[in-house]
Amino acid sequence: MSAYILAQVDVTDPQQYEQYKTLSSQAIAKHGAKVLIRGGQVDVLEGDWYPTRVVLLEFPDLAAAHAFYDSAEYLLARQARAGAAVMRMIAVQGV
Repeated sequence: MSAYILAQVDVTDPQQYEQYKTLSSQAIAKHGAKVLIRGGQVDVLEGDWYPTRVVLLEFPDLAAAHAFYDSAEYLLARQARAGAAVMRMIAVQGV
């Protein structure tokens, strides 16, 4: 059953965030995730959620999503992101 990582990102240091984007892209490729959303225009349809950047990744299952997040490759990306963005991220099992 597919699983997804959904992230809301508030970038605070765009220059430093570029390093995170490079490293996270490498981790995404290594772990076979499919990028469904990465940035792009956000239109609020209802409620008080105003994300500035949204990312949605698809994985074969929840275990693969966790393997990506816990990987050495993504750890390097997370370390590069420190101080450059506020990240809110969840893994969700699909139907």
